[in-house]
Amino acid sequence: MEDTLVLAIETSCDETAAAVVRNGRYVMSNIISTQIETHKKYGGVVPEIASRMHVQNINPIIQEALDVAKLGLDDIDVIGVTYGPGLVGALLVGVVEAKALAFVKQKPLVGVHHIEGHIAANYIEDPNLEPPFICLIVSGGHSHLVHVKDYGEYDIIGKTRDDAAGEAFDKVARTIGLGYPGGPKIDKLSKEGNRKAIEFPRANVKESPYDFSFSGVKSSVLNYVNECNMKGIEINKADVAASFQEAVVDVLVDNSIKLCKEKNTNILALAGGVAANQRLRHKMKEACEKEGIELKYPSMDLCTDNAAMIGSAAYFEYLKGTRHGWDLNAVPGLKLGQGK
Repeated sequence: MEDTLVLAIETSCDETAAAVVRNGRYVMSNIISTQIETHKKYGGVVPEIASRMHVQNINPIIQEALDVAKLGLDDIDVIGVTYGPGLVGALLVGVVEAKALAFVKQKPLVGVHHIEGHIAANYIEDPNLEPPFICLIVSGGHSHLVHVKDYGEYDIIGKTRDDAAGEAFDKVARTIGLGYPGGPKIDKLSKEGNRKAIEFPRANVKESPYDFSFSGVKSSVLNYVNECNMKGIEINKADVAASFQEAVVDVLVDNSIKLCKEKNTNILALAGGVAANQRLRHKMKEACEKEGIELKYPSMDLCTDNAAMIGSAAYFEYLKGTRHGWDLNAVPGLKLGQGK
């Protein structure tokens, strides 16, 4: 079988990324231009600024990805691009660029779901990993428990009812004055705190046992901080960070292990930006070892938004016959499994 080379583009939020991936498993280049420093001063991503920066960065980033891979556009077999979910303006930059390249070079165009890309990051990390398995996707915008039945075939078992895990991290970080991005800062500070100092709630959705809800724990932190301020009590930020993080991680771990046992699946994969959280990795590893479950997770640079994961997902969609036309559009609220 001949190699298939995918040029992938990712612009769903505040990273402009391009990569060249061979056969869905091997990364020949993975270039990321992050906008964190720009958005940090605003306390979060400003969609209009993100879109403008994508326009400025996308051509140089794609060229760099090709240069690092020592390839030209003519060597590429497939153009893959994230078309949802995400910020509509940001997505449009990548989609328009991908359509233009595919049209000019007459290459197949494959639109990729952003969450599917996060799942596929595990195929790069472990070239021997194959479905079926359970995947926990946790990021700034998503908290999903997914039964990966086959390549591109997903059954969403659990999802967030309100705030995603990463969103809760960002809001709590802002509440205790850590700034943006909140996840890495809480992860770092929590190492200095007592995880049992404050009892924050662990929410369970009775009618949907695998769904998540993090608005309650977020509100509980806010109430705790406000109460301390009103009473003039000094707040131990490290204890707040550690106790909050433990509450979130406990729910993520418990739901994931419970689903693996119900589905009789002995492989669990992590994906998304929050999968880089050290406490989550540690507790999930402990739980998996206890239950005889094999734990998979991508390296740090594959947890956050990147184009290599999109290239992997695009390859497997391409093998299944997925092709998109020139009417491909950005779909900011795209659901997993939609639009196949």
